[in-house]
Amino acid sequence: MDASNYRRVPLGVLAPRDADDIAAALTVCQEYGVPVVPRGGGTSIAGQATGTGLVLDLTRHLRSILALDPAARTATVQPGVVLDDLRAAAAPHGLTFGPDPSTHSRCTLGGMIGNNSCGAHSVAWGTTADNVRALEVVRYGGEALRLEPGARVGPSGVRELIDAHLALLRTGYPDLPRRISGYALDALLPEHPGGPDPVRAFCGSEGTLAVVTEATVRLVEAPRARALAVLGYVDESAAAEAAPGLLPYRPLTVEGMAADLVREPAGLPRGAAWLFVETGGATPAEARAHAECILRAADAVDGTVVTDPAGQRALWRIREDASGTATRMPDGTEAWPGWEDCAVPPARLGAYLRDFRALLAHHGLRGTPYGHFGDGCIHVRIDFDLLTPAGVSRFRRFSEELADLVVAHGGSLSGEHGDGQARAELLPRMYGDELVGLFSRFKDLWDPAGGLNPGMLARPAPLDTNLRFDVLPGRPVDVEFGYPQDGGDFAGAVRRCVGVAKCRTEKAPGAGVMCPSYRVTGEEAHSTRGRARLLHEMLAGEVITDGWRSTEVRDALDLCLSCKGCRSDCPVGVDMATYKAEFLHHHYRGRLRPAAHYALGRLPQWLRLARPFAGLLNALARVRPLAALAKRLAGIAPERTIPVLATETYSRWLRGRQGMGTHILSSSRVVRLWADTFTEYLSPQVGRAAARVLEEATGRTVLPPPSGVCCGLTYVSTGQLDAARAVMRRTLDRIGLLPGHPLVVLEPSCAATLRTDLPELLPDDPRAHELASSVRTLAQYLEEYAPDWTPPRLDRPAVGQTHCHQHAVLGDAAERRLRERMGLTGELSGGCCGLAGNFGFEKGHWEVSVACAEEQLLPAVRGSEPGAEVLADGFSCRTQLDQLAGRRARHLAEVIAEGLEHGRS
Repeated sequence: MDASNYRRVPLGVLAPRDADDIAAALTVCQEYGVPVVPRGGGTSIAGQATGTGLVLDLTRHLRSILALDPAARTATVQPGVVLDDLRAAAAPHGLTFGPDPSTHSRCTLGGMIGNNSCGAHSVAWGTTADNVRALEVVRYGGEALRLEPGARVGPSGVRELIDAHLALLRTGYPDLPRRISGYALDALLPEHPGGPDPVRAFCGSEGTLAVVTEATVRLVEAPRARALAVLGYVDESAAAEAAPGLLPYRPLTVEGMAADLVREPAGLPRGAAWLFVETGGATPAEARAHAECILRAADAVDGTVVTDPAGQRALWRIREDASGTATRMPDGTEAWPGWEDCAVPPARLGAYLRDFRALLAHHGLRGTPYGHFGDGCIHVRIDFDLLTPAGVSRFRRFSEELADLVVAHGGSLSGEHGDGQARAELLPRMYGDELVGLFSRFKDLWDPAGGLNPGMLARPAPLDTNLRFDVLPGRPVDVEFGYPQDGGDFAGAVRRCVGVAKCRTEKAPGAGVMCPSYRVTGEEAHSTRGRARLLHEMLAGEVITDGWRSTEVRDALDLCLSCKGCRSDCPVGVDMATYKAEFLHHHYRGRLRPAAHYALGRLPQWLRLARPFAGLLNALARVRPLAALAKRLAGIAPERTIPVLATETYSRWLRGRQGMGTHILSSSRVVRLWADTFTEYLSPQVGRAAARVLEEATGRTVLPPPSGVCCGLTYVSTGQLDAARAVMRRTLDRIGLLPGHPLVVLEPSCAATLRTDLPELLPDDPRAHELASSVRTLAQYLEEYAPDWTPPRLDRPAVGQTHCHQHAVLGDAAERRLRERMGLTGELSGGCCGLAGNFGFEKGHWEVSVACAEEQLLPAVRGSEPGAEVLADGFSCRTQLDQLAGRRARHLAEVIAEGLEHGRS
């Protein structure tokens, strides 16, 4: 599968290391009649990256930038080079590659050439075809060719084909900036500027003519400063009609989207739809003046100019995530690609959108357009029913009528990303049968045996075949979690992954977490998308035939850290941590589990039993042979050091300090502080510090925790869901809910479990939802219940880790504000520490765990200023820093408490 509605099972996948490997593969495949599909990042949305023969994964090894010439403003790259890597290499020279799809962090140059990708800056810098200078390609059978403007136009017979149909080629193509559909045979006309251009004709051929092994591309000067004018309009048609009028001001982008696609409208001006208009300049003042000029000229209901780079990134993320957020309607209904990027002349866009909306209503469909308004190119995901024959039939009827509508407005079925299987069948409606017949003859001259990506562009497969949903079970499977966002349907949860592949981003900017294991291994099976696809195949039962017992799915999920990063970072909210827990529950039901599941999965139970013997056990753990034996029996990585047990638990300290009974439960002057397993038995100093801070800040008394309560985290992460539910029910029975009293939880992973896993495992227990809604972090509680309290001022730099569960579930805005008030400066690192609860302790995970820590956390701590405060609210993060870097990190509560003590002295 790619990012489309289509699925085809290949014979195999090859990751070639060089051009010779590609040529050898194409030679062998021709000999045996095996089709070949070249594939980049797999983010194609029309099905052209799927195939039944051999898939060439060009992202694994062919990812070198071979040359970069700043003077000539060119770069020579291999096809697997990720766009952002090329842009990063060009940036020191003040250059960039102009086309920039929203998938720029994972799409490849080879894929962009195959689909003639464009992106937000096409109004300034054009399409990929406008920016490619020369290509080295290999045909099916192994013959290598070099393509350059003005040189030979391709294989033998192509020149004669063009000369015999000059009139048709001169009149058969619409004139618009985003005409991507079909083969660009008009680029081979003799009057083409600069002479016939076989490079432009090749771009957008979707892997049907030859395989790119090397490309020389044009680089453009990147503005030294940028500003963003965001303009609000009453609806998307009004925004669309305003867009062409902004083009004379020479903006870098004119992007549009409507409110339905915005999760959090923070930073956006008033309106129900917006234009994002980026400007450039030699200085920030020049870029801002340019943006303000556009703002004054625009007939918008509201507008703002953003010059802060962080603010611009936040707004661009809203636009770039639309391809994911658009897959769910506001009511949770699924929506799908297929008519993702039609283009019409920009002046016709407003009228086209009104007709498009009418056509949707006629078919009882919904969708929210967004995209490149300045170029007349519209993206949209539509709530097609692709699960039933009636729904698929309506999908076909709508597709045919929409194709006619696009053509009536002078448009192109594809304005970006190619036709693939989704639209190629309808190309005769746009070009007519005669020109489409030329497409087939052009394809045959390049690929006489028809081995390269058959079923795409020339003689295409019907648009309603090979749908990836056909193989899924017709009724929901029995599962343990509630999946409230997916109607309780596990297949619906798995279908959330539409393949946009944000999880394949290897160098996530900012505080992103997803997907730490993929960023370490680079293996598709270790990405969130890869795991979702395997679960899809498990449910389908064709390729993976042993269901929940599948070893393939188990092995792919084994390196999932259950960091929950995908829950927030994935644009469609895939929650692989939950899916992993679900799978492990079924996979090991009635079977012997790995030793670590018994040792680490039941950690709260063992720590409770070990408490009276903490001193003795700590001493024994320092005896190497005994420690090695214990780790081997428990399935713990031999490289790990066993954490030290507290000789006095947090709750025992609190009760001894207060000497209080349960009568305090009736008091309104109390704070409920959760005694999680890690705080209770392994780091009680965090609980002691938090109690002091809460009592001083609020004047309230911290309640002694009831005995035997647990969130169930370790049971959930190892898939022991029956035990998790029993633990959670016992907790609900004992905790004594106090309406209106939040529950302060110090350990982010436990807070996330209470907030999400508890109500999703006990969906019918109202107490679970009440408890989940009461969870607060320490900073959230202080901000809400002690808004006038002044924290101690420390005025020093801070470094460390925002816990991945906090990032994904709880958010860290309150923590950021509290650190700012305390004078703790600097950003905490993103990513995942790599320990992730039981993951980093399990045997076989050591190398991946260390590599995850080395991705962001350890370099940030090693590079910190002398005297910097090392912060990590999670026990796992602190343990990882201690064991890998020899650095002691502290919970924010400890830092505040120390500051209060110094203030008193």
